[in-house]
Amino acid sequence: MRLRSRLAAGALLLLAVSAALPQLADKSQPKPAAAPAQQWLYGGNPEGTRYSPLKQINRSNVSRLQVAWTYDATSGGGRGGLQTQPIVVHGIVYGNTPGGLVIALEGATGKLVWSWDSKNSAQKVRGMTYWSAGADERIFAGVGRYVYAINAKTGEVISGFGKDGRIDLHQDLGRDPEKESVSLTSPGVIYKDLLIVGGRESESLPASYGDIRAYDTRHGKLRWSFHTIPRPGEYGYETWPKDAWTYTGAANNWAGMAVDLKRGIVYVPTGSAAADFYGANRVGDDLFANCLLALDAATGKRLWHFQAVKHDVWDRDFPSPPVLVTVKHDGKMVDAVAQTTKHGYVFLFDRANGKPLFPIEYRKYPASTVEGEVAAETQPLPTRPAPFARQLLTVDMLTNRTPEAHQWAVEQFKNLRSEGQFVPLSVDKETVVFPGFDGGAEWGGAAFDPESALLFVNSNDLAWTGSLALNAPAASGRDLYTAQCAACHGGDLAGNGGQSPSLADIKSRRTAEQVTEVIQKGGGRMPGFPNLRPPALRALVQYLMSGNSQDGAPPTEKSPFDLKYRFTGYKKFLDPDGYPAVAPPWGTLNAINLNTGEYAWKIPLGEYPELAAKGMKDTGTENYGGPIVTAGGLVFISATNFDRKFRAFHKETGELLWETVLPSSGNSTPATYEVNGKQFVLIEAAGGKARSGGTAAVYVAFALPD
Repeated sequence: MRLRSRLAAGALLLLAVSAALPQLADKSQPKPAAAPAQQWLYGGNPEGTRYSPLKQINRSNVSRLQVAWTYDATSGGGRGGLQTQPIVVHGIVYGNTPGGLVIALEGATGKLVWSWDSKNSAQKVRGMTYWSAGADERIFAGVGRYVYAINAKTGEVISGFGKDGRIDLHQDLGRDPEKESVSLTSPGVIYKDLLIVGGRESESLPASYGDIRAYDTRHGKLRWSFHTIPRPGEYGYETWPKDAWTYTGAANNWAGMAVDLKRGIVYVPTGSAAADFYGANRVGDDLFANCLLALDAATGKRLWHFQAVKHDVWDRDFPSPPVLVTVKHDGKMVDAVAQTTKHGYVFLFDRANGKPLFPIEYRKYPASTVEGEVAAETQPLPTRPAPFARQLLTVDMLTNRTPEAHQWAVEQFKNLRSEGQFVPLSVDKETVVFPGFDGGAEWGGAAFDPESALLFVNSNDLAWTGSLALNAPAASGRDLYTAQCAACHGGDLAGNGGQSPSLADIKSRRTAEQVTEVIQKGGGRMPGFPNLRPPALRALVQYLMSGNSQDGAPPTEKSPFDLKYRFTGYKKFLDPDGYPAVAPPWGTLNAINLNTGEYAWKIPLGEYPELAAKGMKDTGTENYGGPIVTAGGLVFISATNFDRKFRAFHKETGELLWETVLPSSGNSTPATYEVNGKQFVLIEAAGGKARSGGTAAVYVAFALPD
């Protein structure tokens, strides 16, 4: 009874706050530009607004939506785990399957037009890129270290592109390509005849450079490259130790980009430098890690940049592609770029010059207590909008799901350091990171409604913890595992709450050869480790397969890769039953007026079905995948991990207008398009993040009944 009363009070408070929030922007917002009704690119359009001018499906009829067609993506092999946002061009849907197929489907029926087998798992491929010039139409699909050019009409690889129809992302980095680890998860963007790409890198050393590269769309030749880790003589070189460029890596774009086609500017958010959590070998601000870069799209020349986290030791990557918006500021219409963050803020800049539209304050934070580490003295935070995720975990915010869970959380909290943002990790106790390493915003991206200037962003609002430990020299398989693998898979091989799988008893599921291949080449969320020498690789595989440590990594001369401290692992702060140990909301959907920086509304997003059945509803949950917004007055989003629901909300109020249950959780961003005068809303539902796992991988299209 007490719990229900608390939840009801929370719901009433949320409604009261929403009612008190400022109303929508005035009607002087410019009308959105028309877009081809049959086209939906990654991010919706080059600007990444995830906005559609379609309004056949609207607030008055969305409740009548029904399934128009489905496509079983497991028919090509594989199971669940996809994160693909499909793209739609000329009424054809292009997507992936978990078995590694690139597929083309009829947008009206879901009938297979063609498929191409990449011979590689596609679970962490989030989309693809379309380019055309006259009759030449191409799909660029990332497959591990390669990017293929595929004929959009026939599904055939275009042999004249690169070498045998593909470019190798391990090339053109100035290092041995066979010792690199780069893959393309979020697709590249197009500017004229250029394909501009980033890549996913290792988050521990050794790691590849995070160079931003542009390739010719016709023949695949490298046209320009921007060094996110500056070389001697380049701008930003002085923000690193003198020789850091020779051994460090990452500072890469893994989240996606946006392009201002009129100005010829590509906006590129970057992640942290390796290693993520201990930076004694990269003392300094570390440009251009954790930056929003504005580059001349034709040449790669830096126009301006903003660094959101100096000398990042918290893995506070920019996690989402930027959104190019037009807002009313100081009485004038301003073309701007909005960037969401893991720590729950929105930065808003003038697109042309990088000037912040809302003031940014540089606040002081604690120094590191760990030997060799030098944390930045200050970090920047915008004064507006207010953060869309909670910032400081206190004892009164701990779970009240049950008295037992609450008491457990209180006892655990006594042993944690919780002081808000940018507190360096230590070796003596766990430090609270709130929102956690996978929050607030994520790779699904935000959506912007040009009619109201509302930005819609979903957020994770869970606490995680982290710490450092002495890193003994790797001299055995177990030592190698501790140094390279335990951060994700746990010191006991038990995995990490669905983010990284358990490796316990891996020998019952994989052969030694298969394990060796994954370590070398990577797979799914995991990057490859091609730099491991054969003796070390054999020792690591021996340990994983048998649990017996075997000497196999003989000590070498001191290397900048040999850091004194290591990260002890990504740990969600969960109660003994596996639920968040903090009070709800555990995930939210937010509508922020970018004209004013004020919130229009904020609601919990998602729920646990078993808790809802007991009366604990609308808790919000972790959510991966973003929203889209339409001229029909609707915000569509799936994303939630556990309830498998796809929802439509009233964009002006946040009222839930429609929902349905999918075969698996839709951890992806929807698409909407029109074929023969009929509007469809499409979601890829392949789950993989729910505690019960997921095997289904289905594309589900919805439409109004005829």
